[in-house]
This record gives sequence, C-alpha cells and structure tokens, in this order.
Amino acid sequence: MLLAGAGLVLSFAPVGYYPLAIVLPAVLFYFWSKASSARAAWLGFVFGLGLFGAGASWVYVSIHEFGFMPAPLAALLVFLFVAYLALFPAIAGWLQAGLVQPGIYRLLFATPVFWVLMEWLRGWLMTGFPWLNLGYSQSNSPLLNLAPLIGVYGISLAVAILAALLASMALCRGIYRFLAITLIGGVFIISWAAGGLQFVEPVGSKVNIALLQGNVALSEKWKPGASHKIISHYAALSRNVVDDNAIIVWPEGAVPDSWQHVSDWFGLSLPVRKDGSMPDYLIGTIDSPSTGNYYNAAISISDTNKRTGSNGIYRKQHLVPFGEFLPFKPIFGWVIEYLKIPMSDFSSWQGPQPDVKLAGWPVAVSICYEDAFGEELVQTVAGAAFLINISEDAWFGDSLAPHQRLQMAQIRARESGRYFVRAANTGVTAVINEQGEITSRLEQFVPSVLSSEVVPMKGLTPYVRYGNSLFLGLMLVWLLPILVVRFREKKASKIQDPSSR
Repeated sequence: MLLAGAGLVLSFAPVGYYPLAIVLPAVLFYFWSKASSARAAWLGFVFGLGLFGAGASWVYVSIHEFGFMPAPLAALLVFLFVAYLALFPAIAGWLQAGLVQPGIYRLLFATPVFWVLMEWLRGWLMTGFPWLNLGYSQSNSPLLNLAPLIGVYGISLAVAILAALLASMALCRGIYRFLAITLIGGVFIISWAAGGLQFVEPVGSKVNIALLQGNVALSEKWKPGASHKIISHYAALSRNVVDDNAIIVWPEGAVPDSWQHVSDWFGLSLPVRKDGSMPDYLIGTIDSPSTGNYYNAAISISDTNKRTGSNGIYRKQHLVPFGEFLPFKPIFGWVIEYLKIPMSDFSSWQGPQPDVKLAGWPVAVSICYEDAFGEELVQTVAGAAFLINISEDAWFGDSLAPHQRLQMAQIRARESGRYFVRAANTGVTAVINEQGEITSRLEQFVPSVLSSEVVPMKGLTPYVRYGNSLFLGLMLVWLLPILVVRFREKKASKIQDPSSR
C-alpha cells in the first residue's frame, strides 16, 4: 500500500499520468471492500504515508533549505505532518468499513463518498491543506470538463467512483463486470459532453500583459538594504516590455520592503512608455499601515491612481500556517522561540477588499497559496474579467511543489471560466486560458518576462454561482443507496428481535 500511495504522485504534475489516479486508488478500494474497520484504517494510513510522503516531500525543502531548520528536526516535523495527513485516508477507510457491510455496496457507494469527504475536510481543517486531491490529477484529462459544474472536489468524486468501478471488476463476473465497464465509459462520455456547455463568453478586446520572473534568490531578497537593488532589477525587466503591454505584473514580494517606506519614490523608478504614459502595474510588496499589522499585499499603480493619489490594493487573506503565521501561538509560541525557527508574522486581512482594476478591467487577485482554495477564490470571480496570482515559489526550490501549484491554477481557470495568469519569482510563470490549458510559460529559475494576451470574460459557471454546494448534493445522492440499505437492515433487525419493540 505504501508503494501504491507513493505511485499515485505520478498522476500529478509534473509527470501527470492521470490514469494512475484511477488505477492505484482502485487497489486500495478493493482491499477496503473486504476489510474490518481497524484493518481498513491501517491500510488507508499506510497508503496516505506513501502519497503525502512522496507528494509533499517539498515541505522538507522549504523548512530545511530555506527556513534553515536543522535537518533532524525538519525531518521529524515533516514525518509528523505526513502522518497527520495520512489520518484522513485512514478515517475514510474506517468510516466506510464501520458503517457498511463488506461487499459491492460498500465499494461502489460508501468508499468514494468517504474518500472525497476526507479530501474536503482536509481542505479547511486547521486552515486547510488541499494538496494532492484526486481531482487535481485530471488537469489534462476529459474529466476536467466537470470543473465548471462541480469543481475540483466533484472531479475527485468522479475519479473515486471510477476507481471503485474498476475495483468492482475484480469482485464481479459476467454481466456485472460488463455493467462496470459500461458505467466507466458513461462517466467519460458525460465528461466529454460537459465540454460542450458554454457558461462564459469573451467581452472586449484582448489585453497584452507582461509577467515578470525575477529569479531573485531568497538569500539576497531579505538582506537589509536589498530592496533598491531588487526594484532596479524588476524595473530593468519592465523597461524591455513597457511599450507593448497594457499590464505589467511583478511577483509576490518583488518589493521586499514596507510599501509605506518606498511609496514616496517608488513610482519614479517605474519605466514609462516613449509617449510618457504608464502601463498599469501590479506589484507584490508588504503593506504596513498605521495599525502596526503587516500584510502580504499586491499594489496597483497606474496613470489614473497616480493622479488621484490612491492605489488599488489587495491584502492576502488566507495565510500559510507555520510560514506566514503561527497557529495557536499562545500554545506553540515558546517552541518557536526555543528552537529558533524562522517565522514570518503576517496578519490576515479581514473584511471586504477594494476593487483592483488593471487596463480598465476588474481583476480577481490572489497571492501564492490562496489559489489552492477554489471556493474562496471564486467568491471574487463574479465581477472579474480575468484572474492574476502573484507568487514566491522560491521557498519550494527545484521540487514538485511549483508544478503542483501550476496544476491547481489550471483547475481554477476551468472552474471559473476565466484566464488565469501567474507571475512567480522563480517560476512557474504561466498563462492559462479559460479551458484550463497552459498557453505559454517560462522556464524555471531564469530571469525573464512572459508577454502574452488574455481575453476578458463574462458570465458565471455553476461552480462560481453555487460553490461546493452542487458537489455536496451529489455526494448525498451517491450515498443514498447506502442509507436505504442501512434503513432496511435496521428495520429487519427490529422485526427479528421482538424485545427491541
């Protein structure tokens, strides 16, 4: 099971062999169909150790190589983190075995629901860690067409049902095996047909956009007095594309200083066009208002707001636990101090955010980790023409994480029916169209600029309208046969046992 879980990572980016997301869970589901609660929980835990141990190995890179945590301590914390994540498939196994008798009903109906229910729970418990959900593996599969309808968790449910159907072929014979094959084909036919549904349409002309990938080393970025040098670096990259683009995007933390410290002179460093006009800039920086809080922020600068003296600003709302803030600080704060673990201390913005407009279009802005949370992101999509994510992926080094994050962005684009562009300091900087297809990208770890076009879109997909409610409703429908069977079993036991009356 450990190898099956680890092998599942190959279904995700950068390998992306998506059929494995059906085949390898099918192995687990087959053994779950016959197992006791305790054994199913153990099998799920071991599978989870393989999946998250291999797929989230980049956490070690982040906290050891760039967070400078001692290797033994980093290894211990990563193991504990992986073990925590492995609890979710363990609980899924325990629930499906404990509530349903062994057999085909458990396999086909209970197993997919409880697997995805645990994915969903993992996506928000303790601020959430939605990595390696089955749905993300399908970014280049026909099942991607389900994204605008039921989102990534709905795709996960479809994958889990397919895995259960595949496993059932080992338990069934004759006509039932043929029926399983037919149903597998039916899921893909439905997905293919869903690709023809149109919920959004272009509005206005294409917008030229330049995405900057500075490739500034973290060891240099946060040195005292480094901000002037880094700003000059990004200004030089901007100068090469300033005449040809309406929007220029600098990545997360491109200005590694408080905006209040640099705002008086920063605008003078920005390149302008030959005619003296300025494109619209979106700049990753740190906002430190008079409240004393620090916010990871994106500032928009244009001719318009330069004249009015105001800037559109987006402040990050969903922070990275143990990276940007410490959960349960009164409890764990002493551990951080004792072990000298480097920590950021950002605040999460609470409340409404002002609109950010670039090139005259309303834009849904997110910062780094926020694009992993689909239902949160789509709340900002309704009035947006396209989506922009600025990111600092240098923390992940040359690991799986940047590729996994790009894959998540593909799903976000398809869910929302919007172009999704991401500017990342070390990459992957890319443009993704409304179909979830990567139209252009930059090579990682190379200072460069990606100039491309985005098409403003209007209209709302069902997922943008209803969020995860359609997916949750579908789960209940799929669980209905189990509820009926349980009701009949309970009723029959009462008839057989007169003393219970």
